Amino acid sequence: MATDAQTSRAVAERFMERLGRQDQDGIQELFAADIDWYVPANDGLSWTGHRTRREEVAPYFTTMWPHFVPGRSDVSLERIIVDGGDVILLWIFTHTVASSGKEFTTPSAMHLVVEDGEIVRMHLYEDTRVVAQAFGTD
Repeated sequence: MATDAQTSRAVAERFMERLGRQDQDGIQELFAADIDWYVPANDGLSWTGHRTRREEVAPYFTTMWPHFVPGRSDVSLERIIVDGGDVILLWIFTHTVASSGKEFTTPSAMHLVVEDGEIVRMHLYEDTRVVAQAFGTD
C-alpha cells in the first residue's frame, strides 16, 4: 500500500531518535513482521548480512554496539530525502572499535521503505572496507 511522505518522514524520524538513544527494542517495534534488511556482509563482522523478521532487528544492534567504545561514536545526518514510502538518509558514521582502539569514518546511505506506518525495508550502503580494516578483518 502506498504511504504518504509525511508518514514516512515521521517513521524515519522516530527511527533516528531511537537509534540515537540506542533503544534497540524501540527501533525493532518500528519494523513490520516481515522485512527486507540488508547490511553488506563481512565474515569478520557478525552483525552484517540479511535479516527477514522483525525479531532480528534488536539483536543486530545488541550484537554491533558492544564492538564500539561508548561515547566515542558520532552520527552526522546530512540529509533526509523522502518520496512517498521511500526515505533516504545520508549520514556520516564515525566509531571507535573497542578491541583495537581504531577510529573509522564512513559516509553512509540508508534506504528505508515505509508501508502502512511500518518499515518493511532497510538497506545500508557504507564503505565496508573501511569498517573491516578498523576491525582487522579485511
